Amino acid sequence: MQLRTLFRRIGLSVLALIICLVSALAMVDVYVTWQARDKVYTQVEEVPEQDVALLLGTSKYIGKKINLFYPPRLQSALDLFTLDKVKAIIVSGDNATRYYNEPQTMENDLIRAGVPVKYIVKDYAGFRTLDSVVRAKEVFGQTSITIVTQRFHCERALYLARAIDINAVCYAAQDATGLGALKIRLREVLARAKAVVDINILNKQPKFLGQKESVTLKLPHSLETSADNP
Repeated sequence: MQLRTLFRRIGLSVLALIICLVSALAMVDVYVTWQARDKVYTQVEEVPEQDVALLLGTSKYIGKKINLFYPPRLQSALDLFTLDKVKAIIVSGDNATRYYNEPQTMENDLIRAGVPVKYIVKDYAGFRTLDSVVRAKEVFGQTSITIVTQRFHCERALYLARAIDINAVCYAAQDATGLGALKIRLREVLARAKAVVDINILNKQPKFLGQKESVTLKLPHSLETSADNP
């Protein structure tokens, strides 16, 4: 009888712990969404003008299939540049091997779409969102940026930017749908909790910083024409 009571108490304790953990994760998730409430844009015409877009990397392919998050993200950055909402684009992502290079892939696709290479800067050390956001400030000298990614990712990136005093907005690319998108959104709950811990408890820093790098900004059309035809 006493053993049964002990197991019952242990079970109730474990259940209470799980409830507390899930509640904490839910509160963090809601807070990260709330703090970005007036900083996320879904219509390109409404995005305020900034000097630089930070295009957060993702793989172009998953296996042999196109990653459904990639084309909308790239198109969103292209739209910002084409409509003069930004004057340059930092492409930030993982550069794990010579065969997997997110920044180079994004640069290649932006060039094919018509963005001059001189207005694209590759950040090869954007291994995760925190690295990309911190490096935008500490390496590339940007204190005001437009982040480009899907909405759920926007909100975490904006939380990180706000924590290190970057004036940031986010242009949310179209989300993928289906079971894969649901799985990624569930993973995002854990990623947000980790971001809060990294910023407020661990004071986590990027894997690499290195020397400062410059960003070339596109001139207004009239000045651009004069510069090309002295």
